[in-house]
Amino acid sequence: MENYKPTIGLEIHAELKTKTKMFCSCPNNPFNILPNTNVCPICLAHPGTLPTINEEAVKKVIMVGMALGGKISEITKFDRKNYFYPDLPKGYQISQYDKPLVVGGILNNIKIRRIHLEEDTGTLIHDDKSNESLVDFNRAGVPLMELVTEPDIRSAEEAKKFCEDLQLILRYLDVSEADMEKGEMRLEANVSINMGTKVEIKNINSFKSLYSAINYEIERQIYCLKKGEKIIQETRGWDDVLEKTFSQRSKEESHDYRYFPEPDLPQFETSFFDLEYIKNSLPELPQQKLERFDREYNLSNKQAEVLIKNKLIADFFEEAISELKLYIKDNQNKIDKNPINLVYNYLTSDLMGMLNEVKKDFVKSENDLILAGKIKAANFAKLIDLILEEKIGSRQAKDILKIMFETGNDPKEIMKQEGLETISDDNVLEEIIKIVFLENQEAINDYKKGKESVLQYLVGKTMAKLKGRGNPSLILQKIKDMI
Repeated sequence: MENYKPTIGLEIHAELKTKTKMFCSCPNNPFNILPNTNVCPICLAHPGTLPTINEEAVKKVIMVGMALGGKISEITKFDRKNYFYPDLPKGYQISQYDKPLVVGGILNNIKIRRIHLEEDTGTLIHDDKSNESLVDFNRAGVPLMELVTEPDIRSAEEAKKFCEDLQLILRYLDVSEADMEKGEMRLEANVSINMGTKVEIKNINSFKSLYSAINYEIERQIYCLKKGEKIIQETRGWDDVLEKTFSQRSKEESHDYRYFPEPDLPQFETSFFDLEYIKNSLPELPQQKLERFDREYNLSNKQAEVLIKNKLIADFFEEAISELKLYIKDNQNKIDKNPINLVYNYLTSDLMGMLNEVKKDFVKSENDLILAGKIKAANFAKLIDLILEEKIGSRQAKDILKIMFETGNDPKEIMKQEGLETISDDNVLEEIIKIVFLENQEAINDYKKGKESVLQYLVGKTMAKLKGRGNPSLILQKIKDMI
């Protein structure tokens, strides 16, 4: 690899979250169960129809440009990109060519060339049995953002990380769900060796596939060059099953699309939007949140990264911590456990584990509450309260959490109803320990001979009789006092 240096650029498409399509008033719902229902004469390109610009879509691309440090063009316009394909009802795509909405920007030290706005195509559905292809135009006209990087990327790992971080930013800005399984975010990679002839790879539908496709193409091109073969400028697809790229067609140049200004849409000034207001309204972005979590909660970088990968998880964590702040303040001298670590551990281990089992995620309810199963952050904080107050141990906490997950009920009520409160009554503990002593006289003798490890054995036996409802440290002290 010493004499062969890969050069990689990315083209990333993301469908935008808007109520209506890009140039008409049809609902932006490409996943409607019934094909060809969210359509109208405009998005189906009937003669005499005129497009109108979706302001919300323009605003969302401006937000992305600002978040990535790009320059918002003062004047921008739409163009016709001419090509024929069955899923393109007009015979051309309304896109942007020489005056994109955003120029420049940077992410992970990778420079961004441009970010522009266009309309999506329809969806082709292939029926292998009948050997027919059908077209669903529900997606035709959906607002589509395209981001093009400079060829600054040097490895498949860099490319994958760029796309993962961009997806996170799009979700934090709430401009796109960017769900790759649904095709809401689509990736293309341009790969060349030593800045030579570039090859475009399409049909990439996951970050894993992107990583594999780029690595395969690098190895393929190096192999060809070593054999003295010429690299052909072409578009190649990625086959997930065979894990290899395959030739599709020769690569088009921009002049092949015969771009010209869209005659039905005038160019416009972006000052129509209150750019300063948009900039000041940008939410906290993933990197900013990561740094703040490190600073405010004393989390490790790795812990913070786990939380910020999903904004709803990060928000749930902060809501729970906020609910706990009053307790923490009032009981600062009595707390021997780290409340923040308790929240983090039960959230990322137990709670996320339960969600994974049922293949669900954190969701936002109609009244803006974040829910994990049926658990609200406020009730999750109450559960941590019970642990900090030593009213329950870890065993009871897990049992209560499962019931909360299914019912959404208050943890204190569950504790009382299920009889899960920790037993701390001296008389009860002493009676149980006496029984344990009688049943384990040999262990008592071993301890008296100096075998300290026996104590934990006796604690375990006591906890078992209490069905996990004892305080281990209190039981240990009682045993020492009673031997």
